[in-house]
Amino acid sequence: MSVKKVLEKLLKTYRSIGIGVKVSIWFTFCNFFQKGISMLSVPIFTRLMTTDEYGVYSVYQSWYQILTVIVTLNLSAGVYNKGLVKYEDDKERFTSSMQGLSTITTILFFYIYLIAIDFWTKVFELTPIYMLSMFMELLLVPAYSYWSARQRFEYRYKGLVLVTVIMSLSSPIIGIAAVLSSNNKAFARVVSYAAVQACIGMIFFIYNIYKGKKIYIKEYWGYALAFNLPLIPHYLSQIVLNQADRIMISRIVGVSAAAIYSVAYNISLIMSLFTNAINSTFVPSLYNSLKKKEYDNIKKNSSYVVIIAAVLTALAMLFGPELIAIFAPTEYQAAVWIIPPVSMSVYFIAVYALFVNIEFYFEKTKYVMYVSVLGAALNVFLNWVFITKYGYIAAGYTTVFCYLLFSAGHYLLYKYLSKKYLAGISIINFKLIGAVTIALMIVMGAVLALYKITIARYGVIFAIILVAVAKRDGIIDTLKTVLSKKK
Repeated sequence: MSVKKVLEKLLKTYRSIGIGVKVSIWFTFCNFFQKGISMLSVPIFTRLMTTDEYGVYSVYQSWYQILTVIVTLNLSAGVYNKGLVKYEDDKERFTSSMQGLSTITTILFFYIYLIAIDFWTKVFELTPIYMLSMFMELLLVPAYSYWSARQRFEYRYKGLVLVTVIMSLSSPIIGIAAVLSSNNKAFARVVSYAAVQACIGMIFFIYNIYKGKKIYIKEYWGYALAFNLPLIPHYLSQIVLNQADRIMISRIVGVSAAAIYSVAYNISLIMSLFTNAINSTFVPSLYNSLKKKEYDNIKKNSSYVVIIAAVLTALAMLFGPELIAIFAPTEYQAAVWIIPPVSMSVYFIAVYALFVNIEFYFEKTKYVMYVSVLGAALNVFLNWVFITKYGYIAAGYTTVFCYLLFSAGHYLLYKYLSKKYLAGISIINFKLIGAVTIALMIVMGAVLALYKITIARYGVIFAIILVAVAKRDGIIDTLKTVLSKKK
């Protein structure tokens, strides 16, 4: 069959599929493209910048993630998706009012920063120009988040694809040009990145206000604050688990160590390209299935998420040394010992997200907060103890331990909600999660022992491939059995 006929057949198939599947394909593409380009730029910037310079950029990004939750109340997550359902007949005004609320809170926190610049400079260890760039992002970027979330909710993908491509390409291209033309490469990287994000955000800032007209609607502000304020500790705890380790490493060990850790963490997050894309598509389907009481469908789809996350985790661990060699120069080779634990962390993120999505649906945000805060507080404490004693590699293991507890806590909440709202019906295959988790723990221990014996590691990989090929029919049948198994 010629290439032309193959393409024609694919095009015919694409045209025949339903809008839901078509939208899922393009939303997955957006996630892959955006994060994929970001990941591909890492090897470039790690080679153009010193470890100290890259460390400054990593610390900036960590603080940005933390302040996004505090300053903007993270309104574009959680409450906005739920509000689009609750106020489906008034989406424009709901969107503009959410943007108005996040704008007011950002301006308020900016004034707080200005009142005591010297104090905050010591806290963040970032100069005022860095913080000005950060607040510019915090003010404008949420507008894009609102717009993109609505596109996903309404199954409108064409505009989102275009904007995603433009944003994903412009940021690294302008960043590379800025770094190459500047002596202060850390400054050039931070400011160029912030400028691109803010410029694109400004377009949607104006658009959202124009469409919705009003930035203050008492009912919508009240609903958003009541819904999201209890979630702030939860969102913050998530960010702390993801980002605080780099800040603490920078303070305790040094900026260079933070850069090495950051590279390892970024490499491990490659798997999140897939899990996040799947989850972003899974959430609307989950909400609809819960509404229609299609529990078997939820169980099957959530099992797929677990299996995909597990396979990607195993691959990231097995090929850790090769990934480090691709993504960074020799100065970063020590990062290989961090890849297994942080890969497991990303797996547990995918697992606990399954439970949290259900908790969000039933609006039990208070319970979500309790578990999240305890997990984040424990992570900070363990990091302080073990980074000080054993160095930055310890941060990877404290993080995976806390995510394990995180997942267990949210599982208990899910069980409570299942009994209360679902008549005790199990809509997530916990036996599968347990078996997969144990298997991955064994793999993690094995690859850590094999990292110094390259030939043996390649032999194991080759053996796994041979077994998978030879037993492919049995594996497929087993998976089908597991995924279709009912309580």
